[in-house]
Amino acid sequence: MLIRHTDDCPHRRVMDASLLCELLHPEHVSGAGKAGCSIAHAVVPAGESTLPHRLRTSTEIYYILSGTGRMRIGGEVKEVGPGHIVMIPPLAVQHIENTGTADLCFLCIVAPPWRGEDEELVW
Repeated sequence: MLIRHTDDCPHRRVMDASLLCELLHPEHVSGAGKAGCSIAHAVVPAGESTLPHRLRTSTEIYYILSGTGRMRIGGEVKEVGPGHIVMIPPLAVQHIENTGTADLCFLCIVAPPWRGEDEELVW
């Protein structure tokens, strides 16, 4: 049985400027070898946003846990908050801005699982 908690998973600043902890990844988390996706817990502090980026081959899904934000995918912009789920197709340039006064926290579900060589910043 694999059970992980965000309190036991250190967050670190990643390429897109969010704070991320990898909760589940078949190549990096013991016991997750058969998972068809990766799942990370992301935090965007108040007043910050992620950098525009895209995944070349994977679909990314954000599930908003807390806070409020403005999601940008290509030319579309939508407000998001707790309970919203956002699907980001491969190659879509995207970033999320924290529009509130508290941390914006969400799960990033990536299928197939996230790989560093699949992600790129877009300026």
